[in-house]
Amino acid sequence: MRLGTPLSASANRVMLLGSGELGKEVIIALQRFGVEVIAVDRYANAPGHQVAHRAHVVDMTDGAALRALVEFEKPDIIVPEIEAIATDTLADIERDGLATVVPVARATQLTMNREGIRRLAAEQLGLATSNYAFAESLEELQAAVDDSIGYPCIVKPVMSSSGKGQSLIRSAGDVIKAWDYARSGGRVDSGRVIVEEMINFDYEITLLTVRAVGSSGDIETHFCAPVGHIQKNGDYVESWQPQPMTDTALHRAHDIARTVTDNLGGCGLFGVELFIAGDQVWFSEVSPRPHDTGMVTMVTQWQNEFELHARAILGLPVDTTLRNPGASAVVYGGMDKTGIAFEDVDKALAVPQTELRLFGKPEAFERRRMGVALAYGNDTEDARVRAKQAAGLITTVSGD
Repeated sequence: MRLGTPLSASANRVMLLGSGELGKEVIIALQRFGVEVIAVDRYANAPGHQVAHRAHVVDMTDGAALRALVEFEKPDIIVPEIEAIATDTLADIERDGLATVVPVARATQLTMNREGIRRLAAEQLGLATSNYAFAESLEELQAAVDDSIGYPCIVKPVMSSSGKGQSLIRSAGDVIKAWDYARSGGRVDSGRVIVEEMINFDYEITLLTVRAVGSSGDIETHFCAPVGHIQKNGDYVESWQPQPMTDTALHRAHDIARTVTDNLGGCGLFGVELFIAGDQVWFSEVSPRPHDTGMVTMVTQWQNEFELHARAILGLPVDTTLRNPGASAVVYGGMDKTGIAFEDVDKALAVPQTELRLFGKPEAFERRRMGVALAYGNDTEDARVRAKQAAGLITTVSGD
C-alpha cells in the first residue's frame, strides 16, 4: 500500500459521510497514516468536522447534492458512517468509478434498511433470527402482532439507528403509540416498520469483525473478543470486553459473523449484533462500520475498532488482540441546550484506571450521548463499576 502526503498531489483522500463521535475517531486514525480526510455531516461543527482537513454540511439523503460533492472533492475512498445516506447514489458512484465505497456500496444499501439485512440473513443465508414481520400501516402492524409475533414484541423503523423510533409493545394498548413513534423516529420515513419477536436471551453482544487483506493478498476475517453491552430503548448505555461465552456459543457467533460479512464483502470493520442464550446464538443486526458499543476497545485492545477500520480500509495489517479487560459508560447531555459545559471532570478522572472522551457535539439533548467514560483493569466487573462511577461524577451545566 502506497501512502502519500495530505494536501498534496500524492495525497490519499478519504471522505467520511457522517462525522459524529465514531467518525471523529476514524478520522484521527486515518490521519495518523497521513491520509487527507474530508468530513461530511448534516449539521455544522460535528465532532469529525473539528479534526478533518476539510468539512462540508450536506443533506446526505439528497443524491444530487451528494454526487456533486463527491465530484468536487474527488476522494479515493468514501466511508459511510451513518445510515441516512442516498445509498443508490453511492452505488452509482461506485459503478461509475468515481470512488471506492467502504466496504462496498451494496453493504451500505442492505444494512441501512433493516428489511434488506434481515431478509438476507434469515431467508437467503438461513441464519437463526427472531420471528419478524413488516408492516406499512397501523392495521398491518396490529395484524402481524396478533397473527404471528405476539406480545411482548419490538417495533422499529426499517431505516433507523441507535434505538431511534424503537418501542417495546407489551399489550394492544401500546400498538398505536409504537406505530406513531416508529414513523417519526426513523432516520428516513419509509412508511414501513419491522416488528420482532422478543427473544428470551441471556445477554447480547457486538462481535467486531474485520475483513482485511492478509500477507497472501487474500481477504482474511479477524474477530475481536466479544463485547457485552446493555441497551435501553435500543441505545447502548454501557459495554464491556470481553463478554464470557461458552466455546460453542463463541464458535457459532464467529460462524454467523463470517457468513454475513463474507456475503456483504469488501474490507473494513463490521459490528455484528447477536443474542445469546446458553449455546444458542441469534443474528440481530450488522453495521458495516465501527459500532458505538465498540468504543470500549479504546482501552481494551492494542488496535481499537477505529484503528482496525482505518487499517483495513487502507490495505494494512490488523491485530485484534485484547490487551486487557475494560468497560465503557455513557455520559449524557442532561438538558436540551447549545454549548453545554462539563463540570467535575477532575473528579471523574480521579477514579483509578479511567479515561474520558468528550465528543464536542455543539448541541446537547437530555438523552444525547455527549461523551463516554472508559475504565480498564484485571476483570470486566471491576472495570464496569469504575466506568459507571466516572460517568456519574460528571455534571453537565449550561455553558452560558
